[in-house]
Amino acid sequence: METIIIILFSIFLVIPFFIIYDNEKERATRYILNYIRFLVEVVFIIIFPLIYLIVADGATNDCCNDSATFSPDHKLSIYVLIGLSVVAYFISVYRSGFISPIIDILLNVWLIIGSILCVVLIFHTAPTIAIFIALYIPILILFGMALNKNFSIVSEYAEETGFTPKNKAEKLAWEILTFESRLTFLIVLCVPMLFLIAAILILFGQKPDSMISAFTDTYKHGFSQLDYMCENVECGGHFLCSVAANGHKDVVKPERYGQRLGKPIICNRQLLVANAFEDLVWQKAPRLHKVIRHNYNKVGDVVHKYYGIFNNKYVADAIYLLMKPLQWLFILTLYTFDKNPENRIAVQYLKPEDRKAIDEHTGI
Repeated sequence: METIIIILFSIFLVIPFFIIYDNEKERATRYILNYIRFLVEVVFIIIFPLIYLIVADGATNDCCNDSATFSPDHKLSIYVLIGLSVVAYFISVYRSGFISPIIDILLNVWLIIGSILCVVLIFHTAPTIAIFIALYIPILILFGMALNKNFSIVSEYAEETGFTPKNKAEKLAWEILTFESRLTFLIVLCVPMLFLIAAILILFGQKPDSMISAFTDTYKHGFSQLDYMCENVECGGHFLCSVAANGHKDVVKPERYGQRLGKPIICNRQLLVANAFEDLVWQKAPRLHKVIRHNYNKVGDVVHKYYGIFNNKYVADAIYLLMKPLQWLFILTLYTFDKNPENRIAVQYLKPEDRKAIDEHTGI
């Protein structure tokens, strides 16, 4: 796959040279090369990013699988920025000539915003070499070429015909476009433009800080600030007792920290009893344990799918109370079939080396 992407990128690099060399070619050749150029732009500016967003930008934040690149609640803001940048690119590349100073300012600002967003995404997603080559480098190069073309159009227009502004806004825009440090001014203008878009998007359910929260309210990415929410999550099985242990302390009564898969978890009496019951069944009736575990994993899958709901403390409290009858059943089973039920309960979720030493000493 990486080889294919590198080949496509190599073609992308070669095509601009054909386009430059194309000046003296026949009309048919120019037509073919322009058609190829258009296809390259569509692939790298629209299709590849679209595929990435569909595949990599999941619908939810997920601790265990590929998590959403952008926060589900705030992704609309980023999608709008991407969309406007793409529109600005194609207008810049395929316009026949100078339109107006204000339009040129807007086109250049959105090309810069798109480029900045691309750089931010590089740090946020930490892409593989293949993705970096296929997705980010072509966009930065193409946007840079479009920005340079816009500057050239303004320079040629100023030299050939000059420009007479119709109002103060056009005069200011023209001065910025013809100023030696115009790139600096255009970068500064990106800030009010982003504020304007953020204000408009509030009408569509976004928040003033959605452009930032789209990156920070995620898991396991460069700018993610919610990684702590995955600390007590066991991938491959979110079980009801584990969820219940995350409720309010006065209700679920946590007793101590334990260790599961090398990570710390909160343990309460109910969780320890449930795991001790499973341990007993596994030891005494392994076939029955296999059936129970298979069906219980299905419950874990449901909890994992809707973990955002189950991670709520009030929901955890409710689960803890609903699990109480099962807890009493587990205790009854332990005291009926185990010689030292409290010993078995006490060693649950200890470090593996500590558990092994205790098992050898007590013979659990």
